[in-house]
Amino acid sequence: MLTEERYHLILQRLQERGIVKLQELVDILGASESTIRRDLIDLESRQLLKRIHGGAALVHQKSQEPGMDEKTFTNVQQKDIIAKLAAQELLDGECIYLDAGTTTLAMIPYIEAKDITVVTNGLSHVEALVQQQIRSYLLGGMMKMHTKAVIGSIALQNMDNFRFDKCFLGANGIDAEMGYTTPDPEEALIKRRAHELSSQTYILADSSKIGEITFAKLFNLNEAVLITEAMPEQWQRSIAQKTKIIEG
Repeated sequence: MLTEERYHLILQRLQERGIVKLQELVDILGASESTIRRDLIDLESRQLLKRIHGGAALVHQKSQEPGMDEKTFTNVQQKDIIAKLAAQELLDGECIYLDAGTTTLAMIPYIEAKDITVVTNGLSHVEALVQQQIRSYLLGGMMKMHTKAVIGSIALQNMDNFRFDKCFLGANGIDAEMGYTTPDPEEALIKRRAHELSSQTYILADSSKIGEITFAKLFNLNEAVLITEAMPEQWQRSIAQKTKIIEG
């Protein structure tokens, strides 16, 4: 297979999936690991993709956020590991905030703590919580259509009625200097306020988000515990010295 043909198929797969694994490309293209690695390096140099641990991901603009449907099918195994770890942090009787997002959504089936109360801005989340017979409150406000997250000034006003033992938030970027970031300033306001109203904050993010910076800052690394499936070696020193990390 010609190099340009491989490039076309790699980019096509990325458009379909958002993220693709190195071994998956080896199997699909029938090429060696070293050949695929060289292909990914070249495509990254053209800014057509970004290499991540064990594969590659689409390049998103700093203000661009994938929709709920796209995120549901990316890094599924990693999110499952993170979700289990996060659910273990819950204690009986706690009141928590659960951020909209696919990784926090994946927490819900693993919640074993008794008599907890959950406030969320995720439409999918409140449906899943009710199915689990967990006492739940959904913030009012404007529904962001492609992420199914409630945002805006009404949601912020609603949130001020609560105080939380813990909050569990998603982030699209984790950087040693910039801290935690997300593409949408409106969602950043909600996440930041939940953090301010909580005794303890956890950020749930898979390793593809580490080293990334998106548009709107949430807060500094030392203000939350990071839960991830694995800390990439190149970031272990700079990230780990600034925050507590729970990893699978």
